[in-house]
Amino acid sequence: MSEKNLETNGEESFAELFEAFQSESNDNLQVGDKIKGTVISITKDSVFIDTGSKVDGVVDRDELTDGEGELTVKDGDTVELFVISMNNNEIVLSKAMSGAGGLNMLREAYENKVPVEGKVAETCKGGFRVKMMHRKVFCPVSQIDTTFVEDAESFVGTTHNFQIIKFEENGRNIVVSRRVLLEQEQEKVREQFVKDVNADAVLEGKVTKIMPFGVFVELAPGVEGMVHVSELSWSRTAKPEEIVQPGDEVSVRVLSVETREDGKGLKIALSLKQLQADPWDEIEGKINAGDKITGKVVRCAEFGAFVEIAPGVEGLVHISEMSYTKRVHKAEDEVAPGQEVAVMVKDIDMAKRRISLSMKDAAGDPWLDVADTFKVGQEVEGTVENRAEFGIFINLAPGITGLLPMSRISRSGKQAELEALKPGDKVTISIEEINTVDRKVTLTAGEAVKGEEEVDWKKYAKPAPAKKAAPRKSASKSAPKTVSAGDTGGFGLLGDKLQEALKNKK
Repeated sequence: MSEKNLETNGEESFAELFEAFQSESNDNLQVGDKIKGTVISITKDSVFIDTGSKVDGVVDRDELTDGEGELTVKDGDTVELFVISMNNNEIVLSKAMSGAGGLNMLREAYENKVPVEGKVAETCKGGFRVKMMHRKVFCPVSQIDTTFVEDAESFVGTTHNFQIIKFEENGRNIVVSRRVLLEQEQEKVREQFVKDVNADAVLEGKVTKIMPFGVFVELAPGVEGMVHVSELSWSRTAKPEEIVQPGDEVSVRVLSVETREDGKGLKIALSLKQLQADPWDEIEGKINAGDKITGKVVRCAEFGAFVEIAPGVEGLVHISEMSYTKRVHKAEDEVAPGQEVAVMVKDIDMAKRRISLSMKDAAGDPWLDVADTFKVGQEVEGTVENRAEFGIFINLAPGITGLLPMSRISRSGKQAELEALKPGDKVTISIEEINTVDRKVTLTAGEAVKGEEEVDWKKYAKPAPAKKAAPRKSASKSAPKTVSAGDTGGFGLLGDKLQEALKNKK
């Protein structure tokens, strides 16, 4: 090949290469274009980007930092930015379009879904007036954030990126949304969260909201999980607001991560209590049968009431263990959830995690002291509980009820008065009999009382005067001697006792 041909081929090859370079370069960039470039240098205030053109781009370092001020990119990373302005020396880039611009730029931003920077100027009916490229546009209150806005005024004066969602009437009706961009960012975070987090992971989060059924915890920007009330604490009696408050930093265990049925967002179940010690391991050896404890009623059932005797540890008080004083048919008649009660531990089964409790044993058996409190023949005041065909039940003391039989009422001499008694009336009666084995007390009213101090009425009666005997014929026989009260001669010891009894009677 000749030298001339070589020169010709070289010129053609150089021209082709130059043309190819020109076609691959971004020398035709315009303001508003979205470009993808590579970080080539980072300084204190700026980040320089290879734009693929003859001029490098520059973006403010603060635009590429996170909420804590940490830079999110490094040399060699690829970023997507918008051309804000350009000249022969530099291309100014930004994550969103801002600054001075015309109506055409806003239209292009709408058509290309390019974020535009705007400043919230004021509130208005239904939303906000936002200043954007020297124009005022409207942002509905529902589009300013992803959550419910309680204080609209707090947004006034703040600057954000917005996406134009409506461009009508040649720019006279422009509606923007910040929410759209936030949701896009949150979706990216959620996707990464699903990749990085599995069930059983332990994460740090911030309490955002408290509801009666549980607590919401923010795990990452736009990623929330819920701690159901049953997973807040081992204790069933604790209320959510008693455990955490909005803004609290908490450690939680991830129970499950699922995509919502509507496909929007994640359903993340969390637990606080699973990071706490199991309370059943804590009570072993500390709570024993026979211990008397004050607990709190958690819930009532047909067969009894569950009482929490330690955080997360519950026992059952069966209805048969609620009262010595009366028959309990419903637990709700005696206790209510949240009520504090004294209980005695009857039995503990650590293997089955069951504890049997008794309220009546904690209160004490009133029949244990009956023999010391009441005596046969004692006159007492009681309260009528109820009536029956065979008598009247009268309460003598808490847990002690006696029966006044109808047979005693009819012999009392005040039958009408006793039969007129109603439940709640006070009445004075006497103890006739006490049977501690069968737990029965028989009462009487206004009749002779049998007992240890009973004295035969005959002992107090005066002896009838002796009749004068007719004189006998035999003069050697003397007439019988009569005995008057006070004259006991000839009766010896028996006469002395009779005289003493008569004196006592008088």
